[in-house]
Amino acid sequence: MNIKGCLLILTAAVMWGLIGPVSKFPLEQGVAPLENSFWRAIFAWMLFAVHACRIRAIKIERKDIPQIIVFGFVGVTIFYGSYQFAVQEVGAALSSVLLYTAPAWVAVMSWLLLGEKMGPIKIAALVITISGVACVSLGPQIFGTGGDIKFTWFGIICGLTTGFTYALYYIYGKTIFARYTTPTIFLYALPIGALCMTPFFEFTTKTTTSWLSLIALALICTYGAYSVYYAGLKYLEATTASVIATIEPVMAALLAWLWWNESFDWTGYLGSAMIISAVLMMVMEQRIESGFRKLSLCRMQA
Repeated sequence: MNIKGCLLILTAAVMWGLIGPVSKFPLEQGVAPLENSFWRAIFAWMLFAVHACRIRAIKIERKDIPQIIVFGFVGVTIFYGSYQFAVQEVGAALSSVLLYTAPAWVAVMSWLLLGEKMGPIKIAALVITISGVACVSLGPQIFGTGGDIKFTWFGIICGLTTGFTYALYYIYGKTIFARYTTPTIFLYALPIGALCMTPFFEFTTKTTTSWLSLIALALICTYGAYSVYYAGLKYLEATTASVIATIEPVMAALLAWLWWNESFDWTGYLGSAMIISAVLMMVMEQRIESGFRKLSLCRMQA
């Protein structure tokens, strides 16, 4: 396994893991979730625009404009916005865990929209994901337990929405992402997404801490993370990279505990472990199935 590739993917995962904990700084100082999302999109757009111009990749075909517009609304407005609402309502740690329901959404949408096979491992992982979400959302009510995180149904729904909209990145990856570079797509999608947010919040006066946090969300958690991740993919298989990237919710939970004193009860930790385990099952599906085939062959030969 390539060490350089592993370090790059690990760095990207840590950067993504910062999104929730860093977002809480402006949220705690009265900046609305959608304003957080707006500035993240605008600052990241500036960086991607410079990148796209530098590599001379700014042209898109006219027939792809509708897809770019829809992606800007779904992949930026809804995705960024729902993540910020989830952080505000249920905390940075749980938001990151719920984001990782994305592979389950991908499996279902790929089956329905792309005709991909829904094998036994994907079905099992889907059941485990749903069970994990039930643990983190219903556990405290059923068992009367409680950590330092207060759950709201609106926050849970927003967290699941981030997983769903993030899963759409994979669906788009089969179309426009396959034809253009990442800077090219975000050059157009980010301002569209930011513009769609503006009717739903009012700009507020921000402290230096809030501005620095918003810049960090764009520079480190968005532009930096994507750039480092795709650099790592040059050295590693996508499956290996996906496994390493599951450190993201672990990092988010650790920082949320250190910075914001967030902690789950036992049902929350159990549900989080189930969701991450389901992710690993899905990304390792081919290797797991290959292992089962070899085991069956060995038994037949014995």
